[in-house]
Amino acid sequence: MKQMHLNRKLELQEAVRVPDGSGGFVETWSPLGSLWAAFDAGAGRELAGVKTPLSRVPYVISVRAAPHGAPSRPKAGQRFVEGVRVFPILAVSDGDPNGRYLTCHAEEEIVV
Repeated sequence: MKQMHLNRKLELQEAVRVPDGSGGFVETWSPLGSLWAAFDAGAGRELAGVKTPLSRVPYVISVRAAPHGAPSRPKAGQRFVEGVRVFPILAVSDGDPNGRYLTCHAEEEIVV
């Protein structure tokens, strides 16, 4: 297995439903902590958005493993944030046979 270079600090966030005061809810994002990660970008593609074109780029983001159920273990439906960049997590799997890393499949969507 190749050596991982965890050189990018990301914030892991989880969606939280908060009452909006009118009987409904709004979704906000709550930070769970910071993780160091390695990035590998895939081939991007351009899509037709509702009002403007969108660029969508898949990423494979590797982080140190955490036990199942730990708040520091990423899962689908959460997201990574780096400054103004947002990477929704689509799936998470074991990154190596020894259980040292997790592989997170994510996508970044950018309005072009």
